[in-house]
Amino acid sequence: MSRTALLAAALMFGAALATAAPAHADPCDDLAKQLAGQLPGVKVGKTVANVIYLEHPAVKQAWLGCSGHNVRNELAAASLTRKPSKEFLGFVADAAAVIFTIPKDDSLRGVQRCAGRIGLLRGSNIDTRYRKLDIRCTRTSDTTRISVSREKDQ
Repeated sequence: MSRTALLAAALMFGAALATAAPAHADPCDDLAKQLAGQLPGVKVGKTVANVIYLEHPAVKQAWLGCSGHNVRNELAAASLTRKPSKEFLGFVADAAAVIFTIPKDDSLRGVQRCAGRIGLLRGSNIDTRYRKLDIRCTRTSDTTRISVSREKDQ
């Protein structure tokens, strides 16, 4: 091979390296790792179809849904019992505070407000909005599910 051919090959290889985009981690995976790092007892489980499952001693099932068509992120959790414990409400509030970057007191107040409205008079499905968060509480015969999301800015 001649020197010019080697030089041309080296230049093409260098150009290919310069134009290659660096690998970026998924923002949702980063958010899950941030949750695991900031909240005690949280473990990141498997990812299935843009949903990351989370494990925590106070919850039966929890997951982080990543950005979709009209929602930024969504956190959903199911309690171990019909009446959610303080630890369960604290986990949901702490996770919502990290995910949506709001003060923990505000997220806790919104979650407690939603869970407190479930009952005989208002029914088993409650939809509330608090500090730009959409909070949905649903009670079944053995669990309470709480989901927190925020709509995308238009």
